[in-house]
Amino acid sequence: MPESKDTKAKIRKAALRLFAERGYNAVSMRDLADAVGMRQGGLYNHFEGKQALLSNLMETHMVALLEALDTAMACVNGTRARLESFVRLHVAHHLSYPEDVFLAYMEIRSLDPGNRARIVALRNRYEHVLRGILEDGCAEGVFRIGDSAVHARMLLAMMTGVTVWYRDNGRLSRDEVVDLYLDAALQSVGLASEAS
Repeated sequence: MPESKDTKAKIRKAALRLFAERGYNAVSMRDLADAVGMRQGGLYNHFEGKQALLSNLMETHMVALLEALDTAMACVNGTRARLESFVRLHVAHHLSYPEDVFLAYMEIRSLDPGNRARIVALRNRYEHVLRGILEDGCAEGVFRIGDSAVHARMLLAMMTGVTVWYRDNGRLSRDEVVDLYLDAALQSVGLASEAS
């Protein structure tokens, strides 16, 4: 059994890399088999097909992100502190898993309707947490924003974009980048950062 688990993990890792590099539609099951050094038919012992593999990768990413969010928010009180925790978790997590993020956002279009609905539901759960924080902040008079749904999507797009440009060998460390994104998020809701 452990060998089967290892093989499945190897297939997932190769698929993630190839889908992120070439795009889902440009990768064949033969390409995946070659990447893991097995016969094409052997892949079907682990995944029903390429669509099942893509869906598995996206669902695993979203479930891990939601679990990390639950952990990050577990004992956080206060609206500002909740926003800070959300932003820190989002940016740090996305910096750690750029291929997963790319796949989750760029290849949603490649999912069949059933798989797409399942992944979108997970994404909506995640977004709903941020929307709730923003709505609470507005109700308390702490945040000054217009529409919370639009603001949540704007923040998510801004923060997710970090994976496009950030490189570990660049002039800024991950922690510095997280702090800069946190400052921008706080400013966007009408708050100054603690350092200001």
